[in-house]
Amino acid sequence: MATNYTDDIGPVAYPLKMVSQEVVEHMLGWNIPEEQQHLVHEHWRNFPAVSKYAHFVLALIYSFLMLASISGNGIVIWIFSTSKSLRTASNMFVINLAVFDMMMMLEMPMLVLNSFYQRLVGYQLGCDIYAVLGALSGIGGAITNAVIAYDRYKTISSPLDGRLNRVQASLLILFTWLWALPFTIMPAFRIWGRFVPEGFLTTCSFDYFTEDQDTRMFVMCIFTWSYCIPMLLLCYFYSKLFGAVRLHERMLKEQAKKMNVKSLAANKEDAGKSIEIRIAKVAFTIFFLFVCSWTPYAFVAMVGAFGDRSILTPVTTMIPAVCTKIVSCIDPWVYAINHPRYRAELQKRLPWMGVREADPDTVSTSSGATAQTQNPTAEA
Repeated sequence: MATNYTDDIGPVAYPLKMVSQEVVEHMLGWNIPEEQQHLVHEHWRNFPAVSKYAHFVLALIYSFLMLASISGNGIVIWIFSTSKSLRTASNMFVINLAVFDMMMMLEMPMLVLNSFYQRLVGYQLGCDIYAVLGALSGIGGAITNAVIAYDRYKTISSPLDGRLNRVQASLLILFTWLWALPFTIMPAFRIWGRFVPEGFLTTCSFDYFTEDQDTRMFVMCIFTWSYCIPMLLLCYFYSKLFGAVRLHERMLKEQAKKMNVKSLAANKEDAGKSIEIRIAKVAFTIFFLFVCSWTPYAFVAMVGAFGDRSILTPVTTMIPAVCTKIVSCIDPWVYAINHPRYRAELQKRLPWMGVREADPDTVSTSSGATAQTQNPTAEA
C-alpha cells in the first residue's frame, strides 16, 4: 500500500503520491471498464500497472519511427514507381514490401493515442484494427521477402531466361496478399483464434495465452505459416543464390586470367551482373533484418502457448513489437545505402541527402568500351 506523503509533507509531494498509487496500488488492466475486462488475460493481471512515463516514452519512440517510416518508405515507393530505370518486374517486389511496411506504420498513430490514454482506445474494435494492420503487414512482408529471394536467385542464376516479366511479378504480388489474408481474417472474425491486448495493453496481437487445444493449434499453424515457411524459402533460395554467385566469381577470375586484365567485370554483361549481385546483397540484408525482427516475436508467441509464461513480462513482450516496427523503418534505408540504381536516382532527385553514386548504365557502357579496346590487344 502506498504511503500518503501529503499528510506529512504537503501538496508539493502530491505528484509523487500519484505515481506511487499508479504503480503500487493498481495492477495492469485496472483502468479498463468492467464490461471490457474480458479483453485482458489473467496473466497480465499479475503485473503492476505500467508507469505513465513508460507509456509516454513508448509513444515518443513510435512517433520517431512513424516519421522514419513515412519518409523512408514513401521515398522508396515514389522513386521506384516513377523512375524509368527502376520500373522493372523485380522492383515491383520492392514497392510491394514498402507498401507492407507503410501499412505497419499505420499502427503507430494508434499506439501513440493509446499510450496517452494508457489503454486501448476503442477496446475490441480498436484492438482488431490494430492487429489486422499488424498481421497483414507482418505476414505479407515475410512472404514478400521470400519472393524477393526467389527473384534474385532466378535473375542471377539464369540472367538470360530466368528474369520474371511484369505479368509473373504481378501474380506473385497477388500471391503475397492472398498468403497474408487467412491468418488476418480468421482471428478478426473469430473464425479461428482472436486478437487480444498484450504487453502494456496498448497494442494487440493474436491470442497465445488461452489454455486450450484450439488456441495452441492456432499458434502452431500461424507460427508455421507466417514464420517457418517464409524462413525455409528464404534459406533455400539464398543458399542457391550464394552458390550461383560463387560460381560466377570463379568464372570471372578464370576469364580475367585468360584475358590478362585486372577487372573481373571486363564487359557490359559482367558489369550488369555485378550490379545484380549488389542488389542481391541488399535483399540478403533485408532478409537478415527480417530474421532479427520476427524471431523474438515468434519466440514470445511459442513461449506463451507452450513454455514458461513467467518470463513474459509487459516489457519483454513489448521489445519484439518495437523491433518489428524498427525494421519496417530500416528496410528502405538499406536500399538507400546499397542499391546502385536507387542511389543514382536519389542523387538526381534529392541531392541534399548527400548520396554519391555513378550511373550504373554509364558504368556498364564504359566497361563494355574498355573490353572492346582490350580484346584486340589480348589477341595481338
